[in-house]
Amino acid sequence: DFKVAGTKDGITGFQMDIKIAGVTTEIMKKALAQAKEGRLHILSIMEKCIDKPQPISPFAPKILTMKIAPDKIGALIGPGGKNIKALCAQYGVTINTEDDGTVQIYGKTGKSAEEAKMAVKGICEDPEVGVIYNGTVKRIMEFGAFVEILPGKEGLCHISKLSRGRVEKVTDVLKEGQQIPVKLLEVDKQGRLNLSYIDALEAQK
Repeated sequence: DFKVAGTKDGITGFQMDIKIAGVTTEIMKKALAQAKEGRLHILSIMEKCIDKPQPISPFAPKILTMKIAPDKIGALIGPGGKNIKALCAQYGVTINTEDDGTVQIYGKTGKSAEEAKMAVKGICEDPEVGVIYNGTVKRIMEFGAFVEILPGKEGLCHISKLSRGRVEKVTDVLKEGQQIPVKLLEVDKQGRLNLSYIDALEAQK
């Protein structure tokens, strides 16, 4: 019983169930040649019906793998597993961690898996100066706007960093809930994040 799977370019996997001590090289060569002939024949029929793979539905289950620093595993799991259980419940996913920092996220949909991945990054990643983030405007003040760049991590985009020209009111440029690119300019001594909207816009041109 010899099963072979693959593409036009080669074999991706095979399975053999035998009740004898071994198989000769000649038998293997013959079996693989027959399998290739059959595989190419079946693929040629398939290509007449479907010339390329269909896009995966966003509602299909999805597995995502990411790496975090091993010393961040404790923060992700939380005391008694509090943090990781909360993430699983919030996004409807299953999250497994390995000692080397590998994190696997099993989502019922691609959307839920991606959202959970962003939440894990928010817990485990430290914001990096110079990086442009896709942020969400959370609060608007007279002097600027607080923008969430990672889940649970906000920074201030001062009114002077909204435009190269003069801005009378923050609401002339931004509104709460708006998705905007912002560049992290600085993390000050108190851990506060200073952001710039105009620098991010100019960098993307």
